[in-house]
Amino acid sequence: HMCIKTINTLNTLNTHNKEEPMILLDYQDRRPLYEQISEKFRTLIISGALPPGEKMPSVRQLAMDLSINPNTIQRAYMELEQQGLIYPVKGRGNFVTDNPHIQQISRMDYLKELSELLRKGKELGISSEEVRRLVEEHFKEE
Repeated sequence: HMCIKTINTLNTLNTHNKEEPMILLDYQDRRPLYEQISEKFRTLIISGALPPGEKMPSVRQLAMDLSINPNTIQRAYMELEQQGLIYPVKGRGNFVTDNPHIQQISRMDYLKELSELLRKGKELGISSEEVRRLVEEHFKEE
């Protein structure tokens, strides 16, 4: 049984499907909540779901929606700020950075993830030939 809380305030940002929550917390996840939150926002920013200049949900509102301590949200936001993904404006809140490096971050994240998957595949005995075939199939011209 998984205990998951959803954020309703962020649903307005999600134009694809109003029912689909943007932030899900997994209480079975061993990582601290602030880490889960900053990672989810990082993904939303890098994917463009939260575009440059977009105002982030207020710390207080988000803490209320998730029923968690505002310090947890604050810590997640500090992490995002250190990564150069958001910036604070005194008295107005936090905003998504208009950062030309976001595309680069996205590529680096992808390659790191792919590398990890290839390592796992190798451990499972998947041959480089199988992987090559799969890559060829995905990258062949339509």
